[in-house]
Amino acid sequence: MTVRLNSDGVIILTGECPVEDAETLLEHLQARRDGPVDWSGCTALHTAVLQILMAARPKLLGACGDGFVRTWAASAPRDGAAAKGRKRAKDRKSES
Repeated sequence: MTVRLNSDGVIILTGECPVEDAETLLEHLQARRDGPVDWSGCTALHTAVLQILMAARPKLLGACGDGFVRTWAASAPRDGAAAKGRKRAKDRKSES
């Protein structure tokens, strides 16, 4: 199992985190909404695991051990920055 909970309530991701671990991660995050996630020990993240992290937005400890994710996440917009100024579909329709 690459997703586990330590005695301090930190969710630890280690090794290669396959799709099967997305459900376990989600369960831990639902039980501990403020629980941080230490992803520094993972070497690969399945996109399902990454999507759970992106949706739940927990506090992330350390730098991700997956180089691709680390590079991509560093360039990803935070706090809806990409959405600022973007029109919603219903707003575009009303302008037509």
